[in-house]
Amino acid sequence: MTEEWLPQPAAEDIQLVKVLHALGDPVRLQLLSVYLKGQEFACDLSGLGLDHLHKSTVSHHMKVLRESGVTSTRVSGRNRFVQLRRGDLDKRFPGLLDALLRGLESEAR
Repeated sequence: MTEEWLPQPAAEDIQLVKVLHALGDPVRLQLLSVYLKGQEFACDLSGLGLDHLHKSTVSHHMKVLRESGVTSTRVSGRNRFVQLRRGDLDKRFPGLLDALLRGLESEAR
């Protein structure tokens, strides 16, 4: 089975303004909170609390996250696997993801 990675910016080309824009949407923040929990996720929308959204809308949000450099997407056959680019983001913007995680946790309480 052939694998490929969807287009994404190189680590050194990730721009803070694009990352902040991508994360400035409640749905994308919700996706971020899911991606912060593990290494890689299949693009299965069940259990994400996004059942009220059309699949194409969620796909758009995932594309925005990928194109901003927040996530990367690996395609294997008909499956897509998304992972947070934690290492790249921590290197470019130290503390940003930790601050977002703390904010998400405090809002959840």
